[in-house]
Amino acid sequence: MSLRNYRTGDDGIDAAIEDLARSTGRSGDLDMITEMLVTTVRLAREKVGRGDLKLVNNALKELRHAFSVFEPYRAVRKATVFGSARIAEGDPAYVAARDFGAAMAAHDWMVMTGAGPGIMAAGLEGAGRDHSFGINIQLPFESEANEFILDDPKLLNFKYFFTRKVTFMSESHGYALLPGGFGTMDEAFELLTLMQTGKTPLTPVVLLDPPGDTYWSHWTEFIQTELVARNLVSPHDLSLVHATDNPDAAAEHVRNFYRTYHSMRYVGHHLVLRLERQVDDAEVATLDAEFGDLLVDGHIQRCDITPAELRDDDEVERPRLRFHFDRRSHARLRQLIDVLNDAAPDTNS
Repeated sequence: MSLRNYRTGDDGIDAAIEDLARSTGRSGDLDMITEMLVTTVRLAREKVGRGDLKLVNNALKELRHAFSVFEPYRAVRKATVFGSARIAEGDPAYVAARDFGAAMAAHDWMVMTGAGPGIMAAGLEGAGRDHSFGINIQLPFESEANEFILDDPKLLNFKYFFTRKVTFMSESHGYALLPGGFGTMDEAFELLTLMQTGKTPLTPVVLLDPPGDTYWSHWTEFIQTELVARNLVSPHDLSLVHATDNPDAAAEHVRNFYRTYHSMRYVGHHLVLRLERQVDDAEVATLDAEFGDLLVDGHIQRCDITPAELRDDDEVERPRLRFHFDRRSHARLRQLIDVLNDAAPDTNS
């Protein structure tokens, strides 16, 4: 294998990089490994400032450590809880977050949240230590992790918000958002932006209020009156969230997203949905008629595993649907997934 177009420009260094890459034993990933090594050398040769080198170095180390911590738990689904650190134990929002965490753990999901106080502590308390990840951000006014994750090997400490967010978005299979401040709003809008634009896979997002609270109903009213009404977002985009004041219903909504749907992958120009069950001709025809607006051309159809998925040993046994998705109507795609899930027998009882 050669480095092809992405090189340092020094034949001797390029040859040494190829040798170093091969020495890792990752024969199937030599392209990625060599490109990362080339990037490092190019940063050095381009005289990037020390502050920028520190940023890249720290970010890479944080992500590498996160990957290693999560590796043993890749097969376990995980739900993220977002909300304020300022909410006190015993507050109705604290109770709701704790009950949501417990409901997810009862169905063998793990719960991820920050490692600070408030909603973060509540989610981890409900889930229990064995079912918890603490994704902490180092701040001068929060001295250590909460008691429910302190000294646990599943506690990760991040210097940067952006690497912490990458970890949440790449590892989570669902989200519960409870009342919070600027940080919670930042997490909510970034999550929805990433899903709206297809930069992260679709996942269930629950807006969880304690009973009688108006936090998320007022938020939804703002979205409808100031964003939807002005055509700044599509009316379909509200399909990306589900509001409730019942923690058990919130947990059920997150789990139900995977009743039929399992995962998705682009293969060439087509989107492939991997499923938990086979769909029959009538169901495919109904989907094709109702969601034809999502297609560039052609039809929604069942398909066999693609060569690319087979090569990667990527969910090879699952039934599949394939179609030429327009890559912009992600909220409508969420609606398609909901229709698939609603047609499946309930296995969460």
